[in-house]
Amino acid sequence: MHDCPFAKRWSRRKAARPQEILEAALDLFAEKGYAATKMGDIAKRAGVTCGTPYRYFKSKEEIFASLIRELVLPKLALGESLLAEPDVGAAARLRTFLFTWWTQIGESRLSALPKLMVAEAKNFPEVAELYQKEFIQPGQALLKRVVEDGIARGEFRAVPVEHAVQTLMSPVVMLMIWQHSLVPCFDPDADPRSYLEAMLDLVLHGLMPRSAIA
Repeated sequence: MHDCPFAKRWSRRKAARPQEILEAALDLFAEKGYAATKMGDIAKRAGVTCGTPYRYFKSKEEIFASLIRELVLPKLALGESLLAEPDVGAAARLRTFLFTWWTQIGESRLSALPKLMVAEAKNFPEVAELYQKEFIQPGQALLKRVVEDGIARGEFRAVPVEHAVQTLMSPVVMLMIWQHSLVPCFDPDADPRSYLEAMLDLVLHGLMPRSAIA
């Protein structure tokens, strides 16, 4: 029985089910909203029976928590690896950090999360709190270290770091929301990377020491 090719394919399929369920849930949360998505919808999108999601997750809330922890948090490890490179200049590190973030989050289905949070946070504060604590805050902490390192090296001028982090992240988050709202209707040819290049150029000139600008 264990040598049956069908049995092996079935085993691989079964092992992949939690991931497939999470990805199906993310797609539906983005399309329909968190409140409107039912467990049966998730099962149908994942191509499993209605009871299958309950074998892995107790509730829709647990699916969302697992989605953040299993699909999103591993992306933060890339940021940690960038900070571990000691010989990279502050401006280059900031550029690499933001474009890596965009590649891993902004260009993936995960880019739908900010729009989802804007739409659902008021009605599901516990979901928004989980998103804030387990993804937003760690991501901001990484970016804060990038800015602080640049200041410590003298490559960036001393600025209020918390405000600088918000100034850097807000356009990126807005771009993700824009992608899932107005861009498909009004600007299908929009180039997110050109937008990010322009934003980063403005930010880096703002972070440069005054003597460098003069």
